[in-house]
Amino acid sequence: MTLSVTNTLTGEREEFEPRNDDEVLLYVCGLTVSDDAHLGHARLWAHADVMHRWLAYEGYDVRHVENFTDVNEKIVARIGEDEYGDSEADVAEHFTSHVIRDMRGLNLKRAEVYPRVSEHVPEIIDLVETLVERGYAYESNGSVYFDVTSFDDYGKLSNQQLDEIETQGPEEERSEKRHPADFALWKAGAVDPADVAEHRDPDLHPIEEPSGQTWESPWGEGRPGWHVECSAMSMTHLDDTLDIHVGGRDLVFPHHENEVAQSEAATGEQFARYWLHVGLLQTAGDKMSSSLGNFLTVDQALDQYGVDVVRTFYCSTAYRSEQTFGEREMEEARERWERLERAYETAVDICDGTDAYAKVEDAQFREAIAETRADFEAAMNDDFNVREAMAALLELATATNRHVDDHDAYDYWALREAIEAFEDLGGEVFGLSLGDAATDSGTVTLAEELVELVLDVREAERDAGNYERADELRDDLADLGVEVQDEDDGTTYRFE
Repeated sequence: MTLSVTNTLTGEREEFEPRNDDEVLLYVCGLTVSDDAHLGHARLWAHADVMHRWLAYEGYDVRHVENFTDVNEKIVARIGEDEYGDSEADVAEHFTSHVIRDMRGLNLKRAEVYPRVSEHVPEIIDLVETLVERGYAYESNGSVYFDVTSFDDYGKLSNQQLDEIETQGPEEERSEKRHPADFALWKAGAVDPADVAEHRDPDLHPIEEPSGQTWESPWGEGRPGWHVECSAMSMTHLDDTLDIHVGGRDLVFPHHENEVAQSEAATGEQFARYWLHVGLLQTAGDKMSSSLGNFLTVDQALDQYGVDVVRTFYCSTAYRSEQTFGEREMEEARERWERLERAYETAVDICDGTDAYAKVEDAQFREAIAETRADFEAAMNDDFNVREAMAALLELATATNRHVDDHDAYDYWALREAIEAFEDLGGEVFGLSLGDAATDSGTVTLAEELVELVLDVREAERDAGNYERADELRDDLADLGVEVQDEDDGTTYRFE
């Protein structure tokens, strides 16, 4: 069965055909690093990860790029807060390191590269210059805006008519723009204090002067606009045309609509062949978001539930659907994971013992294993339907338990096939700790426990005033690839 996907661009289910038969260019719209990542962010990551895994399982060379937006007024608003740093770059570095740690904790496959906005300003400026030269953008008071009336297909992704679109950007931009819906490609100067105040903790001293990083450009000192960043980064590291662009449903307009317009205006080529949008994570009827404060961070969730329960939770609902987070849903995910884990471990224990035989055959069990693979494949090729794929995997757990309960001597061949199915589908595709993934996860857990033990000893040395010895322990960890960071709220570390 060939993979089909629901393409937001057309609103239709379409057969997936990458430009190159053996390669998929996959771009994931990443996080603005202004806060710790929460489970809503991680839902997008997890589904993009499973897409990556399934495409690789099907034999494609997946070139996966996911950005970090490290230039933003929300980041500027955190300057000086909780010792995150005294500059936009410091704050961004702090939260970027936490995001990377969370990604590793979630057992996500590494992207080919994680580009940051701050390191791609030359490419952004080049793209803006191209748009100005081609008549799609104009300069106004040191800022540059995209002229939405110049791009005939504007609104095609979000299915909107131009005369129905209200103003984009802050109110103060209206006098600079030719059309209210024109959007900023380049903003003159630093971040306005009024834009910072909207996101800044009111208990902190206000930022009264323009602040944040700025760069020289043909239009003067300034900063890149939000939308142009993803176009520049994706085209730098992939190509003018992407196979799949993944993002949250809340970004269809204006962010992704504007990506389409500026990219296609600059290159004359289709920007992305398939747009896949992930539904939002809901809690008590609202989307989970930092602004609403109704979130659980990835770090907290991993501590509370563990990576396998979190990933099982995400794999219980198809990516396009909204998903509800709550204790009942997480308990159901825990039960599903434990059911899979028990069945897998039962099969492994029997195969590695003396109760499984070469001449014992359970035709029903063998047929169930074949059906699991067929049903799992059909589900994943049906627009990455992880819900149905998970149901197929749970049926394999049921078939495994039935075989064990109904027999005194066991079918070695079938159990071995079941083990491989668990490891291929649950481990390799869903990223659960089955097979090699279990070994890797255990190794990581042990490494973390050893690092934390050394940090406990280091803290004891510091409390005793033995600072030289404490520094030696930190340096020893650095030599082993563990970066230790001392912060006001405690010591953190990450594997380099």
